Amino acid sequence: MALKDITLGQYFPGNSLVHRLDPRTKLIAVVLYIVALFLAKYFVTYAIMFGVLALSIAISHVPLKSILRGLKPVLFIAIFTAVLNLFYTTGTHVLVHFWIFTITLEGVFQAFFMVVRIMMLISGTFLLTYTTSPILLTDGLESLLNPLKKIKVPVHELAMMMSIALRFIPTLIEETDKIMSAQRARGADFESGNLIQRAKALIPLLVPLFISAFRRADELAVAMECRCYHGGEGRTRLRQLRYRGIDYMTIAFFLVVTAAVFVLARFGL
Repeated sequence: MALKDITLGQYFPGNSLVHRLDPRTKLIAVVLYIVALFLAKYFVTYAIMFGVLALSIAISHVPLKSILRGLKPVLFIAIFTAVLNLFYTTGTHVLVHFWIFTITLEGVFQAFFMVVRIMMLISGTFLLTYTTSPILLTDGLESLLNPLKKIKVPVHELAMMMSIALRFIPTLIEETDKIMSAQRARGADFESGNLIQRAKALIPLLVPLFISAFRRADELAVAMECRCYHGGEGRTRLRQLRYRGIDYMTIAFFLVVTAAVFVLARFGL
């Protein structure tokens, strides 16, 4: 897996319908999508969720290869989760039994649906960052969390930190790639040996990477102070968030999908 395959936090500029949606609408839609995905039980409900995801990707005009490339880093986690579900899910229809391991038909279905759920979950959440700029994501998150200000929760600061963290992921990945290239030029080997040896070879990357991260954080803090940034108190925004008709229709659509999946899941579909 190459570092360039990690696309979390990247933003793909565009003018599609999904790009033009209010960021609050997309955040609510993603939450409803995740809820519906965890409610899904069997082929019918998963087919509905797959159709919703495919429709969202098609409307967003985000290249499919970018989404598939972003799934590569979590492929190992998905396979590992599938193996655990395959061997540790009990059932009445035993397919294979050897030593202490038993594979049942229920375990096969559970492993399959778990992998599908993980992949669809990540694809759907990636689509949020792909189509929403960090600034709009911060504004939308802060707007949705505004009621928490009544109990003195620092909503603006929390939203800003989350946005900066997302924005720094591609930057740190790029920095890591540069450090690895520089160390390879000096004879470092990151690809040979077993898993433990490869992990040990990555340790020398940590010190320069941490130094670079702290330096960038310090530069960002100085830049924000030079622009008289003092938190959210009295702060104005260049773009005012307003719901439009398409936003209400999108939220209504995801509410209907979530309700439909909930009802169908109750019937085991």
